[in-house]
Amino acid sequence: MAETARPTVAVFGAGSIGCHLGGALADVADVTLIGRAPAMDVLREHGLTISAAGRAPRRIGPDRLRLATGPDAAADADFVLITVKTAATAEAGRQLAPHLRSDAVVVSFQNGLHNPDTLRAELPGRTVLAGMVPYNVVQTGPGTVHQGMPGTLMVEQAAAVEELTRLCTAAGLPVEARADIREVQYGKLLMNLNNAVNALSGLPLREQLGLRAYRLCLALCQREALAAYRAAGVRPTRLGPVPAALTPYVLRLPDALFRRLAASTLDINAHARSSMWEDLERGRPTEIDSLQGEIVALAARHGLPAPANACLTDLVHQAETAPDTLPWTGERLLQQLRSATRA
Repeated sequence: MAETARPTVAVFGAGSIGCHLGGALADVADVTLIGRAPAMDVLREHGLTISAAGRAPRRIGPDRLRLATGPDAAADADFVLITVKTAATAEAGRQLAPHLRSDAVVVSFQNGLHNPDTLRAELPGRTVLAGMVPYNVVQTGPGTVHQGMPGTLMVEQAAAVEELTRLCTAAGLPVEARADIREVQYGKLLMNLNNAVNALSGLPLREQLGLRAYRLCLALCQREALAAYRAAGVRPTRLGPVPAALTPYVLRLPDALFRRLAASTLDINAHARSSMWEDLERGRPTEIDSLQGEIVALAARHGLPAPANACLTDLVHQAETAPDTLPWTGERLLQQLRSATRA
């Protein structure tokens, strides 16, 4: 009796998130990782190791990996997972357009609000859906990626992703199909405003979030974001332990009380950091314009100021070209943001 063919998945942009997703799915699907040549060379030499808090690391040998550097490697894929940085989304769509099957399902597992729309514009006639990864994944060594905290993937609810959600579940990736994916994206953006604070701090996430001065910086950003959301009629989905509207108040609590009330928020690997920290560490452009920059733009469209988010945007751009400006202590960063809000 002939074997049933396994589903095929292509991951376009096989960095930390892409390798995490593709590595997990490799047990239940034929997965092709598509990335830059230096990154693929590392995987050919070392294989891929994926790890997560509370779970033993799992290594996938080089002989079990399908690695590629060109978009044509996605030609036979049933599902194409896009994990490139936001600035590369349009180009990713243009590169993939000549190669994808007409019935391929494309899922954007990226930060930011507009990537699915950008991909739809470049991939007319194809099914493009939004996805969300609620946790951070960082490279901890050659060919090794680590999920720093627990969480559930979310994908836009549609018949086209039912098979993908089944595969994720079988691979041990908790996943949920959501009809409110737009509100989910806004909720994730609110959480991701900490990426810049963490990147500038130079500290692991758990340590940074445990210090009130840094949390006050994040609270300033979230207050501006929530004001812009209200003006735009946006109601972000609750993704953390408290409703979105209450998070700035919880962040301002004294350290000891915050640690007690937000224990699940601090359930993070001791070495986990934000992807923006990793970008600055490796000298790569960040996604700050799709995070704090998105809040600044949304606020401006509704006649509102967002000085704290604008200030952080500027500071991260400075750090991209002048890494000697790092790190920022919590007190110094908070003073800078408060000065910006008073200007």
